[in-house]
Amino acid sequence: MTENQTATGRLYGVGLGPGDPSLVTVRAAELIGKADVVAYHSARHGRSIARSIAERYLTGGQVEEKLVYPITVETTDHPGGYRGALDDFYEEAAARLAAHLDAGRDVVVLAEGDPLFYGSYQHMHKRLAHRYPTEVVPGVTSVSAAAARLGQPLTEAEETLTVIPGTLPEEELTARIASADSAVIMKLGRTFPAVRRALERAGRLADAQYVERAFMEGERVVPLASVEAGTVPYFSVVVLPSKVAPLHTPEPDPDGPGSVTVIGTGPAGPLWLTPEARGALAAATDLVGYTTYLDRVPVRPGQQRHGSDNKVESERAEFALDLARRGHRVAVVSSGDPGVFAMATAVLEVACEDGYRDVPVRIVPGMTAAHAAASRAGAPLGHDYAVVSLSDRLKPWEAVAKRLRAAAEADLVLALYNPGSKSRTTQVGRARDLLLEYRDEATPVVMARDVGGPTERVRTVRLGELDPAEVDMRTILLIGSSQTQAVERGNGTQVVWTPRRYPQA
Repeated sequence: MTENQTATGRLYGVGLGPGDPSLVTVRAAELIGKADVVAYHSARHGRSIARSIAERYLTGGQVEEKLVYPITVETTDHPGGYRGALDDFYEEAAARLAAHLDAGRDVVVLAEGDPLFYGSYQHMHKRLAHRYPTEVVPGVTSVSAAAARLGQPLTEAEETLTVIPGTLPEEELTARIASADSAVIMKLGRTFPAVRRALERAGRLADAQYVERAFMEGERVVPLASVEAGTVPYFSVVVLPSKVAPLHTPEPDPDGPGSVTVIGTGPAGPLWLTPEARGALAAATDLVGYTTYLDRVPVRPGQQRHGSDNKVESERAEFALDLARRGHRVAVVSSGDPGVFAMATAVLEVACEDGYRDVPVRIVPGMTAAHAAASRAGAPLGHDYAVVSLSDRLKPWEAVAKRLRAAAEADLVLALYNPGSKSRTTQVGRARDLLLEYRDEATPVVMARDVGGPTERVRTVRLGELDPAEVDMRTILLIGSSQTQAVERGNGTQVVWTPRRYPQA
């Protein structure tokens, strides 16, 4: 430092916790008491919750900088709109604090909760921390405060916690809630009606707890379903606590609302699960499925898992419906999409029999193998296509051949499921030979095995070179039409695509 340089003050972002002054940390209290300048945000009415929490730690000798928001709703005449008005305010507020720091004064910026958790302080931090020595003092968040007041764990074991702002669009809220283990929804007030609808649509309303002004005067802790929309302030949160929290899992009610949900888990692991599927899996009391597919679903304490062999679909469906009839919430796990050569049909066949007609059945879609494979290759399904299973276990080969011939004559791209297995070794070769009667031997064929899995392999061969020995039950074949292109691109990769326009006759 040269003779002409003077030391600047230090900037402190100080978390005050959820409202009770006794929950302010020792470090925060020390800094507030010895600061030269104490700054805090407030609305136009001038009252500051942050200052009221910190009041007992003020000495009276500090300069107080009240940072008054110019707007509190999104209606404004500012040329930059709501965001532009706030940006100008934050710039002006930062300049005021910078003047104190440049004069060598230490500045404490008060923040309810934690300074860097949805806090107003963060806007000062982004504008000043790179210019001045800065310290952030953490505080007890509203999330921790709400959990403490509920007296229920937020997360246990391998559960994850999702923090969701209620200002998200309702569809997005629903998706985030459905896919969450435990969750806290913040920024309520005027957003509450949309949040409540999203919870109901996601099937989580009964789990939701409402905490208002935790550790503050006027505190309220009630089930969310009992809350009237017009009574909800900004300082409130919704909590979806740990699903593992109950010490005892209640027994299913034989007279209760049992149900069966058939869930598509996609072609591989968790990355292919939809939010709706995640939520449905988490809400189930029992999981039923082919053991290999069931193993892809994370184990949850309290859930019962019922695995079985791959060739007992009808028995598995009947077992699931029997559980539901006894009050269980049953998730039948299916790979890919449950309505594509999978468990949805098996469940519905049994559900339409006498004795099961009153059991609620819901189908949750999933990413099907054909679409997953197509995405890896490019866009081979970009025009009309047909989906055919080569398995003749449930239908005669004559029916398979007739459908292949019809699709080939119509010049459709073909997605071939169940092409081969240890007990079925001839179908791929017979299908290839039949298609070669209609297609050029250079027609692109995408061979996709274990898409999304650890042994994924996707490559493109010519129809005339398709080797049945390289195809097994985990492989799907996408066979191009006369228009399908396989093109080498500049980066050395090959893409397969079918034009959206078909040539005129």
